[in-house]
Amino acid sequence: MAATEHGSQWVIDVSDDTFEKEVLERSQTMPVIVDFWAEWCGPCRILGPTLEKLAEEGGGKFLLAKVDTDKAPDLSQAFAIRSIPSVMAFKNGQPVDGFTGALPEEGVRAFLEKQFPSETDEIVERADALVGTEPDQA
Repeated sequence: MAATEHGSQWVIDVSDDTFEKEVLERSQTMPVIVDFWAEWCGPCRILGPTLEKLAEEGGGKFLLAKVDTDKAPDLSQAFAIRSIPSVMAFKNGQPVDGFTGALPEEGVRAFLEKQFPSETDEIVERADALVGTEPDQA
């Protein structure tokens, strides 16, 4: 994945036309966090850089997709965006969690942590995958 205009390969701009491919399809293999924002929105200018910083720090743990609500009115309507900034987490092609408003960095970190499996969840998942073929290792 190449760097975008945001300077990070983990932050992309998404439009009405690219949402399905960039968010819904990608969320099948990794969490995608969608930031609904607008240029004129003061709180968006506070939250956006925090999300971008955490996406870069995550190094691929999730993809941050930025949706300018002024340029993507169909998406704003489809997801009932009434206030911005609004953030939604997508997994397996579906929205699974979200928040509205500019949270402090600690709040954003807490939200993001909920989107990833815990170490225990990952161990259980690996063991479940081995049960049929290598039960002793599971």
